[in-house]
Parts: sequence; C-alpha cells; structure tokens
Amino acid sequence: MEILNSRTIVRPSDYGRTLAFYRDSLGLAIAREYPGGTVFFAGQSLLEVAAHGGSGQSGSFDGAIWLQVRDVEDAAAELALKGIEIERTPVLEPWGLWEMWVRDPDGVAIVLVQVPAEHPIRRDPRWSAE
Repeated sequence: MEILNSRTIVRPSDYGRTLAFYRDSLGLAIAREYPGGTVFFAGQSLLEVAAHGGSGQSGSFDGAIWLQVRDVEDAAAELALKGIEIERTPVLEPWGLWEMWVRDPDGVAIVLVQVPAEHPIRRDPRWSAE
C-alpha cells in the first residue's frame, strides 16, 4: 500500500469555537477551506476541523495531536498570554523530548514538543556510521 497523503481530522461539538482555537489561539495557518470545514497546516502534516460527520457531542478521542515547536518555553508563554490553560508545563521526558500539554475546546490532548539538537529524531539514519 502506498500512502500519498495524510491528515488528522477532529469533529468538534462546536465547530466555530474549535476553529477559533486552532486558527487564533494556536495560530495554525489555513491550508484550505471548504463548506463545513477548514484544513490547517501543522508542520509536515495537516489538521482538519470538520463541521460534519460527528455526533455533535464532545468526543472521547483518546489519542493526541503532536506538534513540534522550536522552543516549548516560548510556546508556553505565548499560549498563556492568549489565556490558554497549560495542562502540563514543559518537562524533559525520559525519552529526551521537552513536552507540554494543552487541550482543545473538546478536550483533545495537544502535545507541544521541543526536540533537542542531540536527540535521535534530528539525526538522519541514512547517514549514520555503521
């Protein structure tokens, strides 16, 4: 199977509120809009907020949206100024990433991650010495 594209789709209970959160509070750039939905750029991925196909209730999305930022402390300060509650302040995790957590209006977990320069994610395994 060949995967040509991918995106994460959230189907919020209140489309306008969630749209404003991702667009205005997190500052994601709009990739495209269509009747009943908005697709955002999210780094090398896409995030779609859809006003269709959901139950109209807050969901039980048990996953998380993982967004890499340059500086997690700067991101925390920026979000705090916008009144976004920081659920979990930046912490250096045992796996070597700086992570902090916020939630969207429906409670979907958003993990904001800073990858340190020395972390293996930043290394291209094709160029490692064997």
